[in-house]
Amino acid sequence: MNLNRRTFFKVAGAAGAVALAPARTASASSDEAGVNAERRGVLVDTTKCIGCRACEAACAETNNLPGPAMLDNPAVFNTPRTTDTRTYTVVNRAATSGTAAPARFIKRQCMHCVEPACASACLVRALDKTPTGPVVYHKDRCLGCRYCMVACPFGVPKYEYDSPLPYVQKCHFCADRQAKGEAPACASVCPSGALTFGKRDALLETARERIYARDAKYVRHIYGEHEVGGTSWIYLTDVPFEKLGLPTEVGTYAYSSLTQASLAAVPFVLTLWPPLLMGIYSFSKRRNEVNATGTGAKGGHHE
Repeated sequence: MNLNRRTFFKVAGAAGAVALAPARTASASSDEAGVNAERRGVLVDTTKCIGCRACEAACAETNNLPGPAMLDNPAVFNTPRTTDTRTYTVVNRAATSGTAAPARFIKRQCMHCVEPACASACLVRALDKTPTGPVVYHKDRCLGCRYCMVACPFGVPKYEYDSPLPYVQKCHFCADRQAKGEAPACASVCPSGALTFGKRDALLETARERIYARDAKYVRHIYGEHEVGGTSWIYLTDVPFEKLGLPTEVGTYAYSSLTQASLAAVPFVLTLWPPLLMGIYSFSKRRNEVNATGTGAKGGHHE
């Protein structure tokens, strides 16, 4: 390839511009999703949860997963459980002490962060934040790198290690149901009103009203309002949040801000590096040819 100095810098500049474009687009998309007034959420009031686990059964049925084990056996609450590749949501009992303390239960699932760390860590956008709230998974894009598992502050994404064709599994906030104007399966069957589905901003107002109502005994904090930049699932309780198993040291900044700079360099390197190497090779080759020609000309002159 005949590549002069001016052409080389044009190619390098164009490659850099193309490489930076996806980063700007992703950032703009994240900002748009973050301020979207239509984004949905669920308010979880643990003072109303009775531990019936109907949400677990509804989730399993909707997602064609095995039904929850020990559904009618209270012994299931003796050991805290976590979600896995075949269980997208679990209900645990809070670690309250004393026989007089009321039993408190908490539903756990993907928190569907406003600015999800899992999506920001994904090189191919297999995990994608939708404008209305759900963080969805596109298995056809997944590379199996599992960076999402490392990035998630709640330890939600799980990998199918025992599958010959493994994928990442997690709650997808019933995005397909929401697209049809329906509530997530879990929220639609809750018999006690512990799960309230709606617009996130409105749910936050409802949570504040409950917290500051006369004689209210709630902890004066809405978990998920600001944690890791905000989550679609927000919690109210009258016991310390750490007793519910919710991480309380995750901070209020969006974890995606920690990965944006590093990941923005990935397309830059992948796009710019080939033409840069090609240019160096062309320059070196051209220089060798010129040197060879010059040496031959000088040799012929002396003869």
